[in-house]
Amino acid sequence: MMSEELERVLVRLTEPDNAVIQQATAELKQAFKDPAIIPALCAVMTGSQNPQVRQSAAVMLRMRVRKHWKKISPDHRESLKAVVLQALQQETEHTVRHSLSQLSAVLVKHETPDRWPALLTLLNQSTKSDNPQDRQVGLLLLSKVVGSNPEPFKPHYKELLQLFGTVLQDLNNPTALYYCILTLTSITTYTGTEEMNLVRSLIPKLLIALKRLIQADQDQASEAMEVLDELMESEVSIIVPHIAEIVQFCLEISADVSLSDSLRVKALSCIAVLIRLKNKTVLKHKLLQPILQVVFPILSAAPPPGEEDPEDEEDDTEDDSENPKHFAVQVIDTMALHMPPEKLFNQLMPFTQACLSSENPYERKGGLMCMAVLAEGCADHIRTKMLSSMLQTVCSSLSDNNQVVRSAALFALGQFSEHLQPDVSKFHAELMPLLHGYLSAVNQTKIGHMTKAFYALENFLENLGQEIEPYLPTLMETMLSALNNAENFKLKELAVSAIGAIANAAKEMLLPYFPPIIESLKGFLTDTREEMRALQTQALDTLSVLARTVGKDAFSPLAAECVQLGLNLTDAVDDPDLRRCTYSLFSAVSDMSPDCLTPHLTSITTVMLLALRSTEGVTTHLEEDKQFVLLDDDDDDEGEEGDAILDEEEESEIDESDVAGFSVENAYIDEKEDACDALGEIAFNTGVAFQPFLESSFQQVFELSDFPHEDVRRAAFGAMGQFCRAQHKVWKENPTEANHQALHKLLQVVLPCFLEAVRQDRERQVVMAVLESMNAVIKSCQGEALQAPGRLGEISNAIKDVLKKKTVCQDVGGDEADDDEQQAEYDAMLQEFAGEGIPVLASAVPAETFYPHLNDLLPLIMSKAKSSCTEADRSFSVGTIGETLHSLAGVAGGRAVAGRLSNRLLPLLVAGVRDSDAEVRNNSVYALGALAQAAGPIVASDYPMMLSLFSNLLSKESDLRVIDNLCAALCRMIMSHVEGVPLEQVFPALVARLPLKEDMEENKTIYSCLTFLYSHNPVLVVSQLGPIISAAAHLLGMKDVDNETQNSLLMLLRGLAQQHTQEFESAVMSLPDEQRNKMTMAVTQS
Repeated sequence: MMSEELERVLVRLTEPDNAVIQQATAELKQAFKDPAIIPALCAVMTGSQNPQVRQSAAVMLRMRVRKHWKKISPDHRESLKAVVLQALQQETEHTVRHSLSQLSAVLVKHETPDRWPALLTLLNQSTKSDNPQDRQVGLLLLSKVVGSNPEPFKPHYKELLQLFGTVLQDLNNPTALYYCILTLTSITTYTGTEEMNLVRSLIPKLLIALKRLIQADQDQASEAMEVLDELMESEVSIIVPHIAEIVQFCLEISADVSLSDSLRVKALSCIAVLIRLKNKTVLKHKLLQPILQVVFPILSAAPPPGEEDPEDEEDDTEDDSENPKHFAVQVIDTMALHMPPEKLFNQLMPFTQACLSSENPYERKGGLMCMAVLAEGCADHIRTKMLSSMLQTVCSSLSDNNQVVRSAALFALGQFSEHLQPDVSKFHAELMPLLHGYLSAVNQTKIGHMTKAFYALENFLENLGQEIEPYLPTLMETMLSALNNAENFKLKELAVSAIGAIANAAKEMLLPYFPPIIESLKGFLTDTREEMRALQTQALDTLSVLARTVGKDAFSPLAAECVQLGLNLTDAVDDPDLRRCTYSLFSAVSDMSPDCLTPHLTSITTVMLLALRSTEGVTTHLEEDKQFVLLDDDDDDEGEEGDAILDEEEESEIDESDVAGFSVENAYIDEKEDACDALGEIAFNTGVAFQPFLESSFQQVFELSDFPHEDVRRAAFGAMGQFCRAQHKVWKENPTEANHQALHKLLQVVLPCFLEAVRQDRERQVVMAVLESMNAVIKSCQGEALQAPGRLGEISNAIKDVLKKKTVCQDVGGDEADDDEQQAEYDAMLQEFAGEGIPVLASAVPAETFYPHLNDLLPLIMSKAKSSCTEADRSFSVGTIGETLHSLAGVAGGRAVAGRLSNRLLPLLVAGVRDSDAEVRNNSVYALGALAQAAGPIVASDYPMMLSLFSNLLSKESDLRVIDNLCAALCRMIMSHVEGVPLEQVFPALVARLPLKEDMEENKTIYSCLTFLYSHNPVLVVSQLGPIISAAAHLLGMKDVDNETQNSLLMLLRGLAQQHTQEFESAVMSLPDEQRNKMTMAVTQS
């Protein structure tokens, strides 16, 4: 087929007639079987008069080169390279130039720049030409060839950056600016240290160029703004010297309502990223105030006349992608998560107050939205300093005359309930009637508003615990009547979700309502109508909650049926959300009745591993012209076996230059996350039965540990830890050599992977999860986890790095502040997760082995106990010391090491007992008890001082938990070194404080001590028999007292009843009737 004929076919491809197009396509497919198609396309590409045809020829050549480079003969390749460059120089149409540049980019991918010197020469000449048109074409070509192959151009970066310095000043040629900035964006990730200074010097010019581009073409400007994201994400230190100018630039764009939403959103999100990465620098440059001055008017602006904000529309689809208002609120959210609360609130509260007291409903709404997003990042600050005033504001806004304001108040209340626990639940008497009343008053047809009311109620209920009891009957009446409401699917879905929240709080109290709930849920789960989907997903979710909360007895009979329901749904419906909820159902069942799951493990793991492997939901957007995809069926490979086999990375690889972007659908991300969580839990709960699936599951999960989405990484690290614990459990139950080796094989992969993530992952949430997972593995596997040479040191060093803020997610570099400077609450929380590893390590190895590492870590923990630190830090510091001493008490050599540390620790703990904060006092009292328990006689000389400190505290302490811990600490002192305690004075004072009121776990310590004293000094115990029996009667059969404590209590009581019958009986006689009967029954049962 010669070029004229080819041109005719290509013209027919552009006609608006399907039959003609199909005919032409068939002829082309035929033509492609002839190698001479390459020179023919070249001739059309340079010779045709029709720009559309020239473009088509260029696109087809590109696809040919991309897919079948190996089939193109060497002389065709060389002529193609020459023709492209010639065509570029003579072409006048922009669209064709664009396609020619893309063709060049694909050629460079195969040839590398060095094997195509003519390209470099052309780039060099055109980009430096005096003719603006040539420069523009040169820069277009540059942006395409470098954009798709940034790395091979590395040797030319210096030269390129110098060129950009010139081009960025060419303000009369905005298109040139645009291509220049795109090229800069594509090389930023790959620049090395020596190029950094060049990039840094470009920043001021870059900002001026962006301003010029905004005037010329907002869409291009919006794309070019991504250069700032790239610079911040890949090398934030370049930005730091220019941070004030960049923030100023972004604020000007954000504030300019005449600009497109997409530009303003880019600018706001840029500010949020800077706050996330460099909050200290932002504060140091006094940029917080100017940012707030711009952000507040945006977040409290009224929507255009006749419109509503997206979240206030009746069918809120929650798509805020390009909404400046939504991003302005996110800026505040980011501040709360990354800035020290004191500093933030001082500047932010005046703005918020002004909004809340405004006449304008949208300003009132803005103030409430602002309060709502502060709750997560500044939880401690709000809980301890301003909770009741903030709640009062929100509650009064619930009766605002404007629905927009009421909606925002519901959102704020939901956020408070989620993040300000346990304090917010203490207001249930005020809040519950308000919320439930609100729910009954809302018009049920206004489902958008109903959803918000349910959201607030649900978050509040979830955390109420036992306190929910008085509200249960009315709540369940509301929910069950909604379930039977025939018409409204959305209302049913909300009610089903709320029942899950109620179950989390009510646990066994929900049993009377269990049968009707289950009937409804089963009905929903077996209905296959399409419109049931959302309701089914919610029903599965609630079913998993019920499985975990109503207790084994109620749920076990249903377990097998639930597994079957779940499997049937995954077979019948292809929906990631639905599958995700079946995974949590399966893991809930594995917790309650693992045996019901075992027969189905093959099918369950198959579905989950598919979800982990799937790339569904991650879509690559190609810039391909749709019509040519028809030619892309590779059936021109028939009969040419040699080339049809995939070359190293040929066919399968999508060429980056054609990718306009990736988009990720949340549902598939959530499915991966939940599949990881579920696999880990199921592996642990089903033990040996899971063994055949462990290796394949581990393989898939391990590959997700560097997945781009942080929630998936977090879940993968969690599951990896669960697999180690599962293997350890299997080995413990069946201690064969093979099981032991399998455990060590896992640990040798998982722990180094954890340590790497702690140092290198950029997201705090992920690092917290890794630390938590690592602590759980060491807690379960103990010394086994630390057998690899040097492992104990590596883990200790990782903990030290987090405590010293030396990891990537802690914003290292550039602007280190002094140590005890205030920090964001989440940064403090990260350090707490690391600190929790210290007592875990201490209990896993002999004390002498850990001592040198402990010696390094202690000063970092002790430095957080200073009076200038926050309550949370002080409490963490003494809490960690207490837990570590408690660990030392249980390991070989622990007594000597605790004795060696006592002089360093005592002053700090004594100060803690006198602290103004109850939690710090509580943890300090516990730590002193643990010190006595661990060091025993070695600290005998400190006993008198400790006893007088405790006696002093006992006379004035009002916090019940502190008093409980005081009693337990005295018991530890007695059991550890009884000679050091004047029992005649101490014992009666101790017994008078029983029974314990809040810290029920310490009953174990108390009754071990009573048993110990009864064998050591029975006369003393019998002298206090009245109060002891009265306290014991409270404890018998209590839910939150474990079996071991109940049993040791019964042994003690029976001993007393047999040996001191008379005193025992008279003590029992003085109990109230019910307790007396309980006591008599307990002692006489054998």
